[in-house]
Amino acid sequence: MPQNPEKIQDHVELFHQPEYQQLFQNKKEFENGHSAEEVARVAEWTKGWEYREKNFAREALTINPAKGCQPLGAIFAAVGFEGTLPFVQGSQGCVAYFRTHLTRHYKEPFSGVSSSMTEDAAVFGGMQNMIDGLANSYQLYKPKMIAVCTTCMAEVIGDDLQAFINNAKNAGSVPQDFPVPYAHTPSFVGSHITGYDNMMKGILSCLTAGKKKQINNGKINFIPGFDTYVGNNRELKRIASLFGFDYTILAENSDYLDSPNTGEFDMYPGGTKLEDAADSINAKVTVALQAHSTVKTREYIEKEWNQPTVVSRPWGIKATDEFLMKLSELSGKPIPEELEIERGRAVDAMTDSHSWIHGKRFAIYGEPDLVYSVVGFMLEMGAEPVHILVHNTNEVFEKELKELLNSSPFGQGATIWGGKDLWHMRSLLFTEPVDLLIGNSYGKYLWRDCKVPLVRIGYPIMDRHHLHRYSTIGYQGVINLLNWIVNTIFEEIDRNTNIPSKTDISYDLIR
Repeated sequence: MPQNPEKIQDHVELFHQPEYQQLFQNKKEFENGHSAEEVARVAEWTKGWEYREKNFAREALTINPAKGCQPLGAIFAAVGFEGTLPFVQGSQGCVAYFRTHLTRHYKEPFSGVSSSMTEDAAVFGGMQNMIDGLANSYQLYKPKMIAVCTTCMAEVIGDDLQAFINNAKNAGSVPQDFPVPYAHTPSFVGSHITGYDNMMKGILSCLTAGKKKQINNGKINFIPGFDTYVGNNRELKRIASLFGFDYTILAENSDYLDSPNTGEFDMYPGGTKLEDAADSINAKVTVALQAHSTVKTREYIEKEWNQPTVVSRPWGIKATDEFLMKLSELSGKPIPEELEIERGRAVDAMTDSHSWIHGKRFAIYGEPDLVYSVVGFMLEMGAEPVHILVHNTNEVFEKELKELLNSSPFGQGATIWGGKDLWHMRSLLFTEPVDLLIGNSYGKYLWRDCKVPLVRIGYPIMDRHHLHRYSTIGYQGVINLLNWIVNTIFEEIDRNTNIPSKTDISYDLIR
């Protein structure tokens, strides 16, 4: 078929063209697969309890895990600091995956380099790759800091990052005083939130070394955690500004992940100033907005800095109330009237939508802090969690989640499915159906199979635009969460009542 530049087709139309349809048909014949009838029969069987029992009995196979790998979280943390280039000790393919995954979510270029380890490095070690890679990165990209993490290959062969970095500095790859923090982030253990935590600890350890003073600087540190909503850092800044206290957001990546189009390329937009991060050791307290992506970092701050830490996740009315009261206590300043007015608006919005969400049964999946926060908000709205699936779970998380569920009459029917994947969720949705599914874009395949409407909350969201730009924390975040959830319900009602003269009796215009 001749190319016509005036009729460029999107893949939605392109693959329906005759030549592609013939290609697909030839592929089926080559594969010698089962008949359409047999495929349909087996597909129907996978919807029942017999298959569910077989599905949950598997041990050596993961299908569509509801988590990412450690280096993804590590480079996400790294770009939150001024002029920082993430450097992955591993193959080019690995870092390409991390970069494209984040780029597809944010629709922004995500910079990161690798040491380009190949078969030779797998046998002899990757030290020379590190020496050459740091030299090239420093000369080509002019960073103020290079943050190093590892992939599976480097971890399996036992690369020693501290020794390699020292050798690279001795070889002149970067100046001796140039900051090169590092974190060991093997993908075969933990998840993206573990990688975030490891890198945060590594960066703070590097930048604050020898910077402890006798008295604190009066500031409050904030650690957002693996939070992919750029509006949250901006909302946090606004709230702190309304209070009027001094603060430092550690790993402030909102400008990097949502940079303006000015016509000029900036490789390192925004980020926490390195001198501010270095002085964070002298703050009077550190407030983490997530618990499970900051475990090692908070432990380090408490033990090495001798600085108290607080965890506060301001999703929903109650949690935001507690967050603001804690900020008032820590800063000695009253809660601003503007925030009290915003609370009233959020409560009013919840009252408007309450009847549509109350009693709705829902399933949810994602990382621990996100799931905990969204479940808390849904309980405030009177929704009933049924299936709560967290692949990267732990005993501490499950204990606190059970306490949250037990605190509400609407949480009594929930089951926590720790360590399970989205193919497990498919069986759950078929055998114990719900009204709503809450999760990232990978849930759209569950929506297609199980016909459960999907509310896209979490990471990654790649098939819808701009959701990451909103805030989900504070009273403004309450309205955004409410908007996504209740309007998904309305869209589903419209889909089920839109046949003229048959189901459109309740095709309401006003709700």
